[in-house]
Amino acid sequence: ATLLYTIKFELSVVMSENGDSDDHFMDTSDQPPRDLEREAEDAKEQGNSAYKLKDYYRAIKCYTNAINLQPEKAAYYGNRAAAYMMINNYLNALEDSTKSVEKDPNFFKGSLRVIKCYIALGNLTAASRSLEDLKSRDTSNSASYASETTTINRLREMEASAEKDMNKSDYRKVVYVLDRALEMAPACTHYKSRRAECLALLGRYNEAQESSNEMLRVNSLDAGALYVKGLCLFYQDQLDKARQHFLQVLRVDPDHSKARVAIKDVKELEGTKQKGNAAFTSGNNEEALKLYKAALLICPNNKLTNAKLHGNLAAVHMKLKNYEEALKACNAAIGLDDHYIKAYIRRVVCYQELDMHEEAVRDADKLHNMEHSRESKQRLRDANNKLKMSKRKDYYKILGCSRSATEDEIKKAYKKAALKHHPDRHSHGTEEERSQAEKQFKEVGEAYAVLSDPNKKMRYDNGEDLDDPMGGMHNVDPTQIFQTFFGGAGGGHNQFFTGGRAGSSHNGFTFSFG
Repeated sequence: ATLLYTIKFELSVVMSENGDSDDHFMDTSDQPPRDLEREAEDAKEQGNSAYKLKDYYRAIKCYTNAINLQPEKAAYYGNRAAAYMMINNYLNALEDSTKSVEKDPNFFKGSLRVIKCYIALGNLTAASRSLEDLKSRDTSNSASYASETTTINRLREMEASAEKDMNKSDYRKVVYVLDRALEMAPACTHYKSRRAECLALLGRYNEAQESSNEMLRVNSLDAGALYVKGLCLFYQDQLDKARQHFLQVLRVDPDHSKARVAIKDVKELEGTKQKGNAAFTSGNNEEALKLYKAALLICPNNKLTNAKLHGNLAAVHMKLKNYEEALKACNAAIGLDDHYIKAYIRRVVCYQELDMHEEAVRDADKLHNMEHSRESKQRLRDANNKLKMSKRKDYYKILGCSRSATEDEIKKAYKKAALKHHPDRHSHGTEEERSQAEKQFKEVGEAYAVLSDPNKKMRYDNGEDLDDPMGGMHNVDPTQIFQTFFGGAGGGHNQFFTGGRAGSSHNGFTFSFG
């Protein structure tokens, strides 16, 4: 019946606006006059029933019908405001609550809802002003709005705490405080955007973007949400997209100071990094180091971009053969981005150059688990092979020559090492010194036996087992090698050493090898 009355009422309004009469459409001679007040009350009761069933959207429609029928009734606006509040639509609830008070300044529930809406929206100044106004007009219900007073004071304390923590860069604490604040002010866009900003600063980009997208669904021109999306892109090294978002923020809010600073940072970071790349490419390594270090100071919170800058620093140091500094740069890069493939690859090389082969294998294994590629598999194989080689005797180190030494350089190195460690030179030393000299002399002979033989040298360099890779080659006679190198067994060694100790053989050697 109510719906029929409403249709008839609206139809009559339309026809009256057109100057027409409904006499052409129906016979109204027997129709009773409409009781709009009763129809409005019926609509309100239907709304109340829907509200009790928590069907708030239907309740809103029913209250809207009641308002259309009796637009001066304050209670209807108040009821619809209550329904809007239940679906967290506090802006519409505030509008209806304000109207309810305008229609009836003594409507206490309406005034209280105005305060509740301002609190939910985070407008504590307006909430306090409305609260004081209510207190001045209604002194008999002070207990009814005591909780609102407590909530306002609590939110102010939280705002101050969040601001203090923000200044200290304690973003985790800010998120915690604002989560509590949003329980009392669920529609406060300022709290939401500040919380999302802190999530971005913590590197929790998915959560920050999800929060900003939720805000943009409500208001596509929310400057705070747009700024957070730009910040997430900036911190994920998508500088061009970030710049576009920051520019959009300024179109919406030309006074948004953080967006202005962010655009400046993007421009400066891009420019400095590009100059560093150009210096590195041209071989100006010192200038490249200077520029990359300067770029790192522009935005310390930009972890992914800064990880790449540390990676670039590592590349420059590696080019300069400064592997210790390169390792530090790789560590810094991985500390900022645990999935930065290039940094791990460079760190493997640094570890190997610094004879830290177990660490190199660990990184190579992690890389293979991350990539599962042919290259990563070969890298792991090579790292394990170098680790195995590192546990053998280093014949190059024993002779004191580099791995790139020529045949003549190997001979010169052997001559120097053999004369240095020959036991006759240490015949007057302590037992420990003589024993050590014998051991070193034997190792020198082993090293020369391998490195002077092209086939054995190639196999050694490739990491192949020659005999016993952990203990060296057996059946190597360093005396014979020495005599052969210095001109045979005809006493040629005596030109280098004089004297000897008891028990010496006729050729001056006082020991034997097993």
